[in-house]
Amino acid sequence: MLITSHDVARFAGVSQATVSRALRGDSRVSAATQDRVRRAAEALNYVPSEAGRSLSTRTTRRIGVLVSDLTNPFYPHLIGPLHDELERCGYRMMLLAERSDDALVTEQLLDHSIDGAVLTTTSTGSGLPDALRRKQLPFVFLNRVDGRDGVDGRNGADAAVVDNERGGRIAAAELAELGHRATGLLGGSDDTSTGREREQGFVAGLADAGIVLPDNRIRRGPYDFDTGYFGLSELLAADPSITAVFCGNDVVAIGAYNAALRAGVRIPDELTLVGFDDLPMASWEAFALTTIRYDLRAMARAAARLLLERLSGEAPDSAQRVVVDPELVRRGTHAPPLTAREER
Repeated sequence: MLITSHDVARFAGVSQATVSRALRGDSRVSAATQDRVRRAAEALNYVPSEAGRSLSTRTTRRIGVLVSDLTNPFYPHLIGPLHDELERCGYRMMLLAERSDDALVTEQLLDHSIDGAVLTTTSTGSGLPDALRRKQLPFVFLNRVDGRDGVDGRNGADAAVVDNERGGRIAAAELAELGHRATGLLGGSDDTSTGREREQGFVAGLADAGIVLPDNRIRRGPYDFDTGYFGLSELLAADPSITAVFCGNDVVAIGAYNAALRAGVRIPDELTLVGFDDLPMASWEAFALTTIRYDLRAMARAAARLLLERLSGEAPDSAQRVVVDPELVRRGTHAPPLTAREER
């Protein structure tokens, strides 16, 4: 027999409305009454209905998280801490597969099944953020932004990101310090903020050291294994003199690593590789990848907090941005070029 809140009300000797308020921890209900209602609910094995709660509070306590590529090992490490932070704050996470059709995604987000959204794979040309702004569904950018917000957050959307440009500069400075001048780039798609910013930082960092990165030493593509594998093969075929390559992320770097192995190019003796993200696999002995690290968990938790502050009305009118600092992790895929070592 299904136990309802009316049964709990009769058992506790209060109204049904008081039961609902007491189980929500409403301050209008005394502590003694809240305790009596909870005991009654436990005695009857009563489980509150999420649907009923949503109708009474006009909230779902659910957050939609958009991801375009669940096969990419980066996203589980981003989604995990995001889920934990939302759960700790009493929210459930709904994982949504982002499609190319913004209209379909918007319809999915605006069906009243969620209170807010976390956008993790936004492209710079996406119309989804503006659609959500028009419909007044709170959202936060995580990892990527739509490219129209500027550093002061004037787009009205909160964001938690890594300082991608600084990460690119750090990689460039390391390669320059090692003595590499014939460098290449396997970057992310140019319709992503991460791809653009990391490339801009890398090119600027090389320029600071008096090194020019020509277009024929650049390949761009999705942040996946194939971009690294086929991209490095093309770079080496076009210019065998390349001695170091900066990769847009660790997955791309691992693809490049495999391409180098297949081509008989020794890493790091003949080719230096630097990744970005410091995923757990980057530290595996099989790769020992030198990479750019940042606190991925802190970035994900910050995104959750920004969105929940927005939902609670505690956030300021202007958009907030949390920027996580990157750092270089030196492992086993970097070394001076052979010519520099011979000169030493």
